[in-house]
Amino acid sequence: MVKLNRIYTRTGDDGSTGLVDGSRVSKASHRPVVMGSVDEANAAIGLARLSATPATDAILSRIQNDLFDLGADVATPPGIDGALRIVAAQVDWLEGQIDAANGSLAPLTSFILPAGTPAATHLHLARTIVRRAERDAVAAGEEISPDARHYLNRLSDLLFVLSRVENAITGDVLWVPGANR
Repeated sequence: MVKLNRIYTRTGDDGSTGLVDGSRVSKASHRPVVMGSVDEANAAIGLARLSATPATDAILSRIQNDLFDLGADVATPPGIDGALRIVAAQVDWLEGQIDAANGSLAPLTSFILPAGTPAATHLHLARTIVRRAERDAVAAGEEISPDARHYLNRLSDLLFVLSRVENAITGDVLWVPGANR
């Protein structure tokens, strides 16, 4: 159980941060960079929840919890027995959500712009932040587990599909190539 009595510790004043095993690394090293991107994505998902439909909100609620699992995974170096890790079942759940949500949508005939309803627009923003988190995880190489990388990849896909679901009533905002020439 987590118990935080003090929010500031001053231990990071030297530019380092602690990992789950107690080791300290630079805040600019791979793991903290990925943790920061995942945290930012989680906050953006929280913003999307403010205007999402109840069905989308329920999905996003579960994802926010999973992203804390992912953060714990990233903050834990390999070889720690009993460490909280993202597992394939969490990735499979995302795929099931993608398939279910996408099944109700018309096929895309154009690229779409990150716009539309407030929920859809916030989901697009969250999607782009998740894609950055994925790039950061890929840059970290073997420091980040394959399941964590797979989770981020599927999550960006799900956020895209959910943005389309949230725009279903008003319609996707389509890209018109060369419209302003």
